[in-house]
Amino acid sequence: MRPERDQSRSIAVDLSHEVIGAAIDVHRLLGPGLLESIYEAALCKELSFRGIEFERQKRSAVTYKGQLLDCDFRLDLLVGETIIVEVKAVGKITPLHKAQLLSYLKINDSWLGLLINFNVELLRDGIRRVLNG
Repeated sequence: MRPERDQSRSIAVDLSHEVIGAAIDVHRLLGPGLLESIYEAALCKELSFRGIEFERQKRSAVTYKGQLLDCDFRLDLLVGETIIVEVKAVGKITPLHKAQLLSYLKINDSWLGLLINFNVELLRDGIRRVLNG
C-alpha cells in the first residue's frame, strides 16, 4: 500500500472515532424511537459544534460502464470528504443496509462508511463500520 493511502486511511479512522463520539452524544440526549431525520439533523448540529466538516444530503452521480446516468442519489452525510455516514432509525440493521452503504462507498470511490442506527438501547449496538476493499 502507498504511504499516502495509509495516511489518508489513518485520518479517516481517527475521524470516524470523532463521528461515533458525536453520535453517542446525540443518542445520549435524544434516546431511541425518533425519526431518522431528527437524528440526522441532531448529528449535523453536533458535528458543527465539534468543528467537523461535513456535507448533508450530498448528491452523488452514478455512472454505468463509464457513462453518466441521468439520475443520482443522496448520501445522508459525507464527513471530511472521506467518510460516508448512513443514518438509520430501524428495529434492526439488515444485510441490505450494509450492502446499500457498500454500494455508496464503491460508487463514490470511498473506503470507510459508518452505518449508525439510533433506534437501539445502547448506541454501540447500532454502529457498523463498512469498508470498501
